Amino acid sequence: MPIAPAPAQAYGRIMPVRLVVAEDSYLVREALTQVLEREPDVELLAVAEDTVDLNEAIERERPDVVLTDIFMPPFEGAEGIHIAARLRETRPDVGVVILSQYAEPGYALELFESGSGGRAYLLKERVGDRAELVAAIRAVAGGGSVIDPRIVDALIAARSHGEDSLVDRLTDREREVLAEVATGKSNSAIAESLFLTKRAVEKHINAIFLKLNLRDSEDVSRRVKATLMYLTD
Repeated sequence: MPIAPAPAQAYGRIMPVRLVVAEDSYLVREALTQVLEREPDVELLAVAEDTVDLNEAIERERPDVVLTDIFMPPFEGAEGIHIAARLRETRPDVGVVILSQYAEPGYALELFESGSGGRAYLLKERVGDRAELVAAIRAVAGGGSVIDPRIVDALIAARSHGEDSLVDRLTDREREVLAEVATGKSNSAIAESLFLTKRAVEKHINAIFLKLNLRDSEDVSRRVKATLMYLTD
């Protein structure tokens, strides 16, 4: 998970993230409601069943974050992603977490096409992990980005199987670090995950971006977007 700026605080207390949820499946909707209503860091404002209800809830409630299924009635495409793109223009302060049952890199790239800041793409299997789900919500509320590790694995696999892949230049350890970078983790989090020192992680990251001809940037969201765009080029 990425490191994101902390939500606004009042009188030294972290304010809960104001959230609107949209999901057409009754069972998933109930599961999300039960998980999130028990979470003190989240204020569940409304639960929508289709895009009409979702758009009305966004205008009425003015949430910090929208958590939505990728496909919603009237099923005219990836409605969740389309709403995220529209909010980028009309309400750039609103974060969006997309839930999908599809481990399809193309959908994630479409979500990040208009910018990765304040956007997350998670598989629905993560719904049962309250800590992971809430971490994604808080991340996008702070302008961060999150992408499911399975999507990252698929991107790296697809790119590494291509002809003349620059990814082939990476060592096995650099590939592991790249996967962690693409999920939005900080250098410290990567070091902890891979049992490396922070300095070793920094060296690996410098080597990775040098070998991949990617521009150096301290911004996590831009690094994620650049890596994902490159891996599917």
